[in-house]
Amino acid sequence: MNKVYSINGPVIKVKNATNFQIMEMVFVGEDKLLGEVISISEDFTVIQVYESTVGLKPGEEIISTGEAISVTLGPGLLTNIFDGIQRPLNKIYEKDGQFIKAGTNVEILDYNKEWEAHLLVKKGDHVSFGQIFGEVEETSLITHRLLIPKGIEGVVKDVKKDGKYKIKDTLVVVEDRYGNEHELNMIQRWPIKKPRPSKQRLPLSIPLVSGQRVIDTLFPIAKGGTAGVPGGFGTGKTMMQHQFAKWCDADIIVYVGCGERGNEMTQTLEEFSELIDPKSNRPLIERTVLVANTSNMPVAAREASIYTGVAIAEYYRDMGYHVAVMADSTSRWAEALREISGRLEEMPAEEGFPAYLPSRIAQFYERAGYMNTMSDRKGSVSIIGAISPQGADFSEPVTQNTKRFVRCFWALDKELAYARHYAAINWNLSYSEYINDLSKWYNKNVGVEFLEERQEFIKILAEENKLMEIVKLIGKDVLPDNQKLILEIARVIRVGFLQQNAFHKDDTFVPLEKQLMMMNLILYLQKEATRVIRQGKAFSLLLKSNVFEKVIKVKYDIPNDQLVLFDNYYKMIDEALHSIK
Repeated sequence: MNKVYSINGPVIKVKNATNFQIMEMVFVGEDKLLGEVISISEDFTVIQVYESTVGLKPGEEIISTGEAISVTLGPGLLTNIFDGIQRPLNKIYEKDGQFIKAGTNVEILDYNKEWEAHLLVKKGDHVSFGQIFGEVEETSLITHRLLIPKGIEGVVKDVKKDGKYKIKDTLVVVEDRYGNEHELNMIQRWPIKKPRPSKQRLPLSIPLVSGQRVIDTLFPIAKGGTAGVPGGFGTGKTMMQHQFAKWCDADIIVYVGCGERGNEMTQTLEEFSELIDPKSNRPLIERTVLVANTSNMPVAAREASIYTGVAIAEYYRDMGYHVAVMADSTSRWAEALREISGRLEEMPAEEGFPAYLPSRIAQFYERAGYMNTMSDRKGSVSIIGAISPQGADFSEPVTQNTKRFVRCFWALDKELAYARHYAAINWNLSYSEYINDLSKWYNKNVGVEFLEERQEFIKILAEENKLMEIVKLIGKDVLPDNQKLILEIARVIRVGFLQQNAFHKDDTFVPLEKQLMMMNLILYLQKEATRVIRQGKAFSLLLKSNVFEKVIKVKYDIPNDQLVLFDNYYKMIDEALHSIK
């Protein structure tokens, strides 16, 4: 019998154990605490426990399971909120109240609820891993496609009729080539740290459109892409992820709150329950899975929460859905790695983080991608990871290592946030490497001029950045009029285009067509104003015309469904500038 030898927080040791496997799930002590084998040597086996070890004593029994830490997958995941090791918090609250007791064991999914199942296979069909054998309407927005579990391939021997069934009821019987029969129901399990396979990884050529101008125009992310969102305290990381989750054109959102404050996760849960999905006029929670591992929960479970979220996302990807994973925040996840590493007495690397931090970050982000699934459907997992560098120091290890493995970097700026500039993405520090991959899509679906005008915007903002260095030294008045115009056009871009109002009905989400027309108008204003200055007219007269302020307000004054009104603004610019004498 294997027994606890020593206890060091969430890390326990077992002496002279011989029957454990690395990454095996175990149950520890009388309360059957969930743990994972992370190290095996001749003398000691080390187990990481994902629950509080308060009250655990040496000598208590450890039970081997023979399988890895896994998620249970099936109908009922959507609309639910789980902790880091996939225990449903609503059921725990009903059973034990506001606090999770050690060893709490509740059903992950509702085994008594009946689902209307539609079977897609018939007797004699040959089926294999990843193939869809049935469908269930999980919510009014999402059809849950039932997948053949891994390790099962053969001929369908029996199929139930369409109708209402519980998730553990047998729906299909498959006979493999050895004559063994396998009963399939609506649920299956998958190891959280093992990526689900696919037939082919496809090029990232379609943008994940969010309706946020600074993202869609300047720093777009592709479906199946990755983005890092670093920002100090109060810069709006969580709010930005909320806005992105609400408006991006992903089918399903998996929101992982990893080590965040409890009140933030409460707000997220309440908002997602109350928010109406703009695409369907149904509650947003109907296409959302929440994984909450707050800062007062066991630190080891933070590591598991990230993998739990991405494993659920891959499952829906294999059904042919586009899934967006919001990880908030990966810094808290890295802190959990650091704490566990310290208790294991491993040699620390930079700032005390373990030497394997870069590889863990890489493994996580590599699970994103646009795939041809095992069922020959197209699906994707996009990962947007928030980073919380202490003191907003972007040179710290988590931010720097994340930059190595993501292709989109949205750096949030404290000064912009405090100036109420939403989204507070610093255009001088941020970048997107997806532009070339997405160029064909933009040219075909938005317009050939979209990327050209985007580049012009970036050029103007870069020139403004240089000129502001001069302004800080000698003031704005000494600049020539053409440079004053660049500063003013840059202000129009910053305030009228990049700054967005999440509470305005037309500005909270802006379609790409309107984004292009806004760029057209701003660059037309620059061209005409430059012509006026070349005629020898003073820049001060341009300011008096109030034309710049009117163009800034276009984002509010032109509804998203009345884009023909842009013609009036071109006339307004012509009339205002021609009247300058």
